[in-house]
Amino acid sequence: MIIEEIMKKTVTTLSSTDTIATAIKIMDAQKIRHIPIVNPGNEIVGLISDRDIRDAKPSKLDFTDQKKLLDTQIIEIMVKDVITGHPLDFVEEVSAIFYERRIGCLPIESDGKLVGIITETDLLHTLVQLTGAHQPGSQLEVKVLNKTGVLADVVNVIKTQKVNINSVLVYPDKDPQYKVLVFRIQTMNPTGIITNLKKEGYTVMWPNIPGMHYE
Repeated sequence: MIIEEIMKKTVTTLSSTDTIATAIKIMDAQKIRHIPIVNPGNEIVGLISDRDIRDAKPSKLDFTDQKKLLDTQIIEIMVKDVITGHPLDFVEEVSAIFYERRIGCLPIESDGKLVGIITETDLLHTLVQLTGAHQPGSQLEVKVLNKTGVLADVVNVIKTQKVNINSVLVYPDKDPQYKVLVFRIQTMNPTGIITNLKKEGYTVMWPNIPGMHYE
């Protein structure tokens, strides 16, 4: 999945000469936490967040400085070195950027122009959809040898029970000879699948059903 499919294409923006008071008013009214700052050519020149505003606030008891802050232009506190993405970036790659750079949003630009924005909430919503976690069903974790074709083999075992697979994730195991396959399957009773997987010599890590022993 690419970013263009999930990004917000209608983006609220401000100019660097707008005041912090304006930014606060818009954030409160639209329930947003980040606003890209653009020039007249719609090129990104900065980014302001509710955190930037909080960090700039003086003591609540200092009313003089409060008024001064509200009248301050955004350029004084905005982040100028803005990390951006492209509409054709993959969601997985962008998720890694959020994780590594600890950012809350990512403006999306094409040909140097702002064309969209994506937030942590957007990514979380997409992850839920991709994994099928919002759909009724069960999670199945199977430890397998890290070799070619093993995923297809496990899928064939599940197929014999005529159960649909909503999603598949692959995690590395502590032992590099193995990996863990995580399935979201459309059944509330995976007992038959677990039994068949065990007969085929696979290790089922989850669910750990009482009374059933997994090697």
